Amino acid sequence: MVSSYRGSLGTAIRSMALRSTLHGRLRSFLALAHSPGWRNHRFQPKRGLNSDIIDALKAATGNENVSMATAVREQHGKDESYHKCKPPDAVVWPQNVEQVSRLARICSENNIPIIPFGTSTGLEGGVIAMRGGVCFDLTKMDKIVELNMLDFDVTVEPGVTRIGLDNQLRGSGLWFPVDPGADASLCGMAATSASGTNAVRYGTMRENVINLEVVLADGRIMYTAGEKRRFRKTSAGYNLTNLFIGSEGTLGIITKTTLRLHGMPEAMVSAVCSFPTMQAAVDCTVQILQYGIPIARIEFLDDVMMDACNKYSNLNYTVTSTLFLEFHGTEKGVEEQIQTAEEIVKVNSGSDFSWAKDQETRNKLWHARHNAWYASRALRPGCEAYSTDVCVPLSKLSEIIMATKEDLVKSKLTGPIVGHVGDGNFHCLLVLNPEDEDEGRRMKEFTDRLARRALAVHGTCTGEHGIGLGKRHLLTEEIGAVGLQVMRDIKAALDPKNIMNPGKVV
Repeated sequence: MVSSYRGSLGTAIRSMALRSTLHGRLRSFLALAHSPGWRNHRFQPKRGLNSDIIDALKAATGNENVSMATAVREQHGKDESYHKCKPPDAVVWPQNVEQVSRLARICSENNIPIIPFGTSTGLEGGVIAMRGGVCFDLTKMDKIVELNMLDFDVTVEPGVTRIGLDNQLRGSGLWFPVDPGADASLCGMAATSASGTNAVRYGTMRENVINLEVVLADGRIMYTAGEKRRFRKTSAGYNLTNLFIGSEGTLGIITKTTLRLHGMPEAMVSAVCSFPTMQAAVDCTVQILQYGIPIARIEFLDDVMMDACNKYSNLNYTVTSTLFLEFHGTEKGVEEQIQTAEEIVKVNSGSDFSWAKDQETRNKLWHARHNAWYASRALRPGCEAYSTDVCVPLSKLSEIIMATKEDLVKSKLTGPIVGHVGDGNFHCLLVLNPEDEDEGRRMKEFTDRLARRALAVHGTCTGEHGIGLGKRHLLTEEIGAVGLQVMRDIKAALDPKNIMNPGKVV
């Protein structure tokens, strides 16, 4: 009897313990299922590739187009940002959209992350393989597919860069004016919604992309405006093209983009003028725009940036707040623009214009501006650079630039200021010692203050660099919880396994 009782009691206790364990696990499961990160937790992509997967990748694109070499993987695990290298598990070089589709299908079936890769000129860690996976290097897809000179459009593959396209267009009377400085991939520029020095007149990538060919996470091929369509306007359905512009590889792989081209201006003239204060230079910028002058470029460089550019590019401009300007149009139209601009500059105590009228002199001037990143790094040899950007309404531009300059001084940071101030966008190019933890902390605190300062005046935490890794924590503050949840819902619908560039944006 005693033995039977003890046996029954032991069984009961074990049963109760099992039920308690199951209930505990159920509670944990339900809590996880209702958490904001449920979708991302549920579909965590696998790390590491087995031999069967490697063989499948090689069968899809050829043995010579798959690499697992450490040096190659590390080269593809870093961009121009300060974020540390995190290499993918393998790199593949597809040569056409069909291969991209097959490779994506292999990754989808095996729950392996996909990281699209162009020229690696990004500034927010967009190509870093946070969870390993396969890097799709698209540089071998480098064809200009179709040029329609009468319709002012061109279709290109992702291996075609901005400068490469301009070289092909030389002599045609057409050009593509979106100019972020770096010789970036045009499809990559679409993926990050790039802009640059000419945006004040010609717009960003959002205004200049007509259609996209996209390979989705499961390998399906989609055309955001319909296959081979290249119309200038439409009211047919959702704007899928702009959904993928700025998606940073998290929704699909852009394998072709159809771009709007522009007629080459009859006359192009550049000028440099200096100002006694930052306030005067920024006020002059705002007044030029308010007056309606169709200026093509108007770039602001503070005294630290001018000193760096002088040293790096062998220039001899005055080391003070400076504007680089460029005027496009007919010969007579440019003369009228210049005359009006000069009057506004004088009202703001600016210097006489230093002219750059011939192409060689203009190229030297803008080459120096495009080298601002490297000029900044040269201020502290052996250090790393971090570039952050914000964009604000023009009426708040002077206020925020002045506050940013004061913050840099108080924070004891080296940070030249340069910007496409014609559209309210400017950058701080911070140079720091990566071994100095205190300096790193001060940089992080400064960049967060700068972003939140922009948000407080109804601006954005990134004008053109994107969110990537570095600004994910700011996205909710900018668009709100509902907006971010809608973004996550779109991501889940197009990429339910969360394999497209995971860990970025949302």
